[in-house]
Amino acid sequence: MIDRLPPTQLTAVAGLLESTLDPVSDTLAIAPLEDEEIGEEEDRAVARSQEWFKNHEGTPYEEVVTEMGFSMEQIRNCKEPD
Repeated sequence: MIDRLPPTQLTAVAGLLESTLDPVSDTLAIAPLEDEEIGEEEDRAVARSQEWFKNHEGTPYEEVVTEMGFSMEQIRNCKEPD
């Protein structure tokens, strides 16, 4: 059936499938832009973070999940409450 679609519809179907596999990108696409000024305290916090990452590696997400007592399977299957 897919092989009978014209290229424009095939592109639309591919986009739909991609958004189904990555729902976060849809949420980010409609999220409002930051509209508040970033204060000095936030600027300093960002600078401290950037400095820290120059000399340290971040913690892999899977490790954080495990430390919190969850499995990656639980995270992948997590549903938003209605």
